[in-house]
Amino acid sequence: METLVKLFKNNIRQYGMIIALVVIMILFEMITGGLLLKPINITNLILQNSYILVLAIGMVLVIITGHIDLSVGSIAAFVGAVAAIMMVDLHWHPVVAVIASLVVGALIGAWQGFWVAYVKIPAFIVTLAGMLLFRGLTMIVLKGQSIAPFPNGFQKISSGFIPDFGSAGTNIVAVLAGILFTVIYIVNELRDRRAQKKYNFEVVSGGLFILKLVVIAAIINAFTFMLAIYAGLPNILILLLVLIIIYSFVMNKTVMGRHIYALGGNEKAADLSGVKTKKVTFWVFVNMGVLAAISGLIFAARLNAATPRAGTNFELDAIAASFIGGASATGGIGTVFGAIIGGLVMGVLNNGMSLIGLGVDWQQGIKGLVLLAAVAFDIYNKKKVTFLK
Repeated sequence: METLVKLFKNNIRQYGMIIALVVIMILFEMITGGLLLKPINITNLILQNSYILVLAIGMVLVIITGHIDLSVGSIAAFVGAVAAIMMVDLHWHPVVAVIASLVVGALIGAWQGFWVAYVKIPAFIVTLAGMLLFRGLTMIVLKGQSIAPFPNGFQKISSGFIPDFGSAGTNIVAVLAGILFTVIYIVNELRDRRAQKKYNFEVVSGGLFILKLVVIAAIINAFTFMLAIYAGLPNILILLLVLIIIYSFVMNKTVMGRHIYALGGNEKAADLSGVKTKKVTFWVFVNMGVLAAISGLIFAARLNAATPRAGTNFELDAIAASFIGGASATGGIGTVFGAIIGGLVMGVLNNGMSLIGLGVDWQQGIKGLVLLAAVAFDIYNKKKVTFLK
């Protein structure tokens, strides 16, 4: 029991938000009379929040380094507009247009990263300027009008599903995917536990470990079964899983990830330790530009149009997701998984409040209070740790 309590205290940001997400889901499931967790609504939750989750992955890296990016919504809109011109007006092949759009996003990220990393202009100012600049460029490029429709192949990025090989009814691919993910998860957990024991790290008891495996396995298979009942695995879910796995690996297992955490923890100490802080900052913003481009493409594909108002408030949702997911406002702390949990908290709140008929005014106010509470919780924990030291 002492080990369990200690484990929770050491990971209170992450576990706290997971518990909050579960409580919010149960609450709205009861209030909506079971509508929230219906298969069709679960699928809609994924489709509606995919572009924010992609942004949150990049935003948490920026926040970990101690910076902020206010321009991602405008970049997403601008890249969507550029993609529309290439595919709809110039009739480029979708694959070529997508690659070109990602290059545009990388160049924008490099532009902003240069000013932040090498000229030392605060990221808040650089990205605020970028927000205004690329919003204006979006309106100029689109001439104040929407461009549509996109080719069918491009639309499937956001609206398509992995093909099934079974008969009509329950999607076999989704069920098998749940079993596969469960096996991978259990094998990975067993390997990590074995490694921790090898180096004499403290681990939870065997009973608690088995209980954790059973609960997570049940959640994974219940989730994929819900998707299987409706239409199967959305294409965008596969893209999200790939991004989560790649970025979690980079942040937890690579030198680059350690350098990002070191930079956010103490830039001067990281510089003296041999970390190329300017280079790390530069590439974090390049990465943010690419992920903003991906988000813009996903949103354009979902709307099946590029519009001048696309991307509005995306940056606020991504920042909120990162902070709610446990990222520290002072840098050096945060995880990709936490940002995803934070994004899901925001998504479930939006969806649940819409299902019960709350207006946009109330929704904005409640989300603001949730964000404020998350940051206050972070500051409280830091003060508590400092006091104990």
